[in-house]
Amino acid sequence: MQWLLQDFDDTRKLAEALDRLGISYTWHKVVPFVGELIPEPVVADPGAVVMFGAYSLWRYAEAKAYRPGMLKLRPFVQEEAWHPYLLNGADALFMTLRDVPARLADDGTEWFLRPVDDSKEEPGNVKTAGEIIRMAERVLVLDEDEIPSGSLRHDTLLMLTKPVRILREWRLWVVQGRVVTYSLYKDGSRVIHRHEIDEDALAFAQRMVDINPGYSPAYVVDICRTEEGLKLLETNCINAAGFYAADLRKLAADIDGLARD
Repeated sequence: MQWLLQDFDDTRKLAEALDRLGISYTWHKVVPFVGELIPEPVVADPGAVVMFGAYSLWRYAEAKAYRPGMLKLRPFVQEEAWHPYLLNGADALFMTLRDVPARLADDGTEWFLRPVDDSKEEPGNVKTAGEIIRMAERVLVLDEDEIPSGSLRHDTLLMLTKPVRILREWRLWVVQGRVVTYSLYKDGSRVIHRHEIDEDALAFAQRMVDINPGYSPAYVVDICRTEEGLKLLETNCINAAGFYAADLRKLAADIDGLARD
């Protein structure tokens, strides 16, 4: 597998794991708005290239027909097998950004907000209805050709759910249908990155993978413990998700094996 890395703190950690495994890689910068890489990679086999860095690299990977390249995901909220396990999935509101001012009442209600697509246009966070409306209005006054790539757009589909008290949150990395590593990243209100997971949470995550086979050759799944039990928070592109305290040596070895598989 040929590894192409964009220089971030997390990819530096990944590079250390690749060094320990004896796997070679090259560093590249991305030309803003253009999306080209500097230096231009010399690729021996487009069918055995993987990229790690910003989510926007998927466009370059698609243009060059790299495989696995960047593993884009279908929106997790559209996966019927997961619907019973989603955090507030049954009560979610879906609307495009342009529909927010007309559909959302400015009544002080708090909502957990995130784009449906795994695009990183807006990180998942809690906002009041008024804050969401004002955010939408700031975007809607712009012509669409004025909006930078990777930013919220008029047609960005959003998911809004009622905030739920979360007790613990974990991120797990899935390769070829198997959870290969994990990390605690939040304990109550404290952000804590530790390579640990409750036994039932690990089993729950693997069950989520098992009931939705073929979702993607590799991806990240975030789960949480609530007062009502374990829930699936979201999935993320494995090439652009933070590593926290994952076992990167194990993860890198399994991803490198995707080319052989």
